[in-house]
Amino acid sequence: MDSSSTTVGMKEEEERPHVLVVDDSLIDRKIMEKLFTNSACKVTTAESGQKALELLGQGEDKHTHMNKGPKINLVVTDYCMPGMTGYDLLRKVKESSDIKEIPVIVVSSENVPTRIEKCLEEGAQEFILKPLKQSDVKKLRCHMQFRRSIKGRLCIGA
Repeated sequence: MDSSSTTVGMKEEEERPHVLVVDDSLIDRKIMEKLFTNSACKVTTAESGQKALELLGQGEDKHTHMNKGPKINLVVTDYCMPGMTGYDLLRKVKESSDIKEIPVIVVSSENVPTRIEKCLEEGAQEFILKPLKQSDVKKLRCHMQFRRSIKGRLCIGA
């Protein structure tokens, strides 16, 4: 009897943009997760660039689970992380034919103009200074890639 409402619920779940938040700081991950959840997004978090690549189906064994991971509409990554920086993650995403269309936002607590310029030149949609605010998240929603193409989608009122 409830099958139609279940289908609607699943459809709504699919329509919500899915954000991958990458930050080595648990506190920063939790803050960003809450901000995106408040903006009606699904959120997956990763504590490192390597973990993010695995979630994107680009890990060491990428051929075994190619395209089986969740559909990600936006990657938000911290710049300063041990092992693989946000810049390194950005480059790997943009070098991959499978995931290069996913918009990447780089965030950092340090305002270093050369770093910002380098990330934007490499293909980052935006570079935002921490702490991220709800107004930043609302502005970012227009960068999210959706399954269905939305013609004439504009970023207004950000």
